[in-house]
Amino acid sequence: MTKTADVIVVGGGIHGCSTALHLALRGVKPLLLEKDYCGRHASGVNAGGVRQLARHVAEVPLSVASMELWERIEDLVGDDCGFESHGQVLVAEDEADFDNCRARVDDLRLRGFTHEELIDRSELKRLVPAVSDYCPGGVVSRRDGAADPFRTTQAFRRRAIECGAMVREGVRVLSIVRRGGIWHVATTDGALEAPVLVNAAGAWSGRLAEMAGEPVPLDVIAPMLMITARVPHFLDPVIILRGRKLSFKQFRNGTVLIGGGHLGKAYPDENTTVLDWQKLTASARTVDELFPVMRAATIVRAWAGIEARMPDDIPVIGPSKAADGLFHQFGFSAHGFQLGPGVGALMAELIATGTTHLPIEPFRVDRFVKRAYVTGDAPVLE
Repeated sequence: MTKTADVIVVGGGIHGCSTALHLALRGVKPLLLEKDYCGRHASGVNAGGVRQLARHVAEVPLSVASMELWERIEDLVGDDCGFESHGQVLVAEDEADFDNCRARVDDLRLRGFTHEELIDRSELKRLVPAVSDYCPGGVVSRRDGAADPFRTTQAFRRRAIECGAMVREGVRVLSIVRRGGIWHVATTDGALEAPVLVNAAGAWSGRLAEMAGEPVPLDVIAPMLMITARVPHFLDPVIILRGRKLSFKQFRNGTVLIGGGHLGKAYPDENTTVLDWQKLTASARTVDELFPVMRAATIVRAWAGIEARMPDDIPVIGPSKAADGLFHQFGFSAHGFQLGPGVGALMAELIATGTTHLPIEPFRVDRFVKRAYVTGDAPVLE
């Protein structure tokens, strides 16, 4: 027997769970499908950065709006998600790096955003006493912080169910067909129907888009992380670099999480990843140079998640250009965790009202299509 819903959401990461919750809060009846279990992939194993700092300018309005939800996350999902706000600091490693920081903050000011502040060497040392003396300053976003990513995704899933959403885990989508204004979705657990379909399938979103006749140039990546044994407390804010790849934070129990964008190898068909130990060594070397206090620390574990990255490193958010009733929400390029609450609310707004109160034009799905207006040839992907 075919089962129906108002909206079928494919993907049980933080974005799919957030959209399901916000749809349910609007009185819509969503059904979320996840091929494994919610938070199994990137949403559950990322660094948990809650970061407005150093985002692409197109993402800044979404990030600022999402931050307002993070600051009342317990009211929204009934769990504080381990969110702590100690700020995030972008450390400049030389004067050229510091000049780039200054230009960035000036540019944001002109655009009306004040969450990033330029800090000199003395303020950097006050915020991060253990940082090497050669660093001339940086940028701080004081409201930023970090949360527990798996706990957060589970909290959104749990609250979505409490509010009326249906969640099915261990169910794969086999095919999708639009017929008579309805999406007919064949799954490993039977046939489903809904007038609206949301593609929030993370690294597997490209396959769903292709089923709908809308291929996208999505790359499947495996961002890597390491964690150390416990060391004495020396750090409160989260640290990031831009010249070299590094993100860095210390937990309450003393362990230190090291990430920053070095990639392993992803095998999405097998749900597995393979670590690149040379790149992890490069991360460890950067930590050694930036934080001498870490030179005796021991790495105890490393892992990688499976994530989708777009060519321009910003996500796809919005309606399909090829199929009615299909909405895309994927390609967050290894920095989508903080955006989860806000983009889920925005997607629910778009589905329920047909519009959004924040701009999503930069995230349109057809931005990668090179149109052949002169020759009249069919559009091709760039």
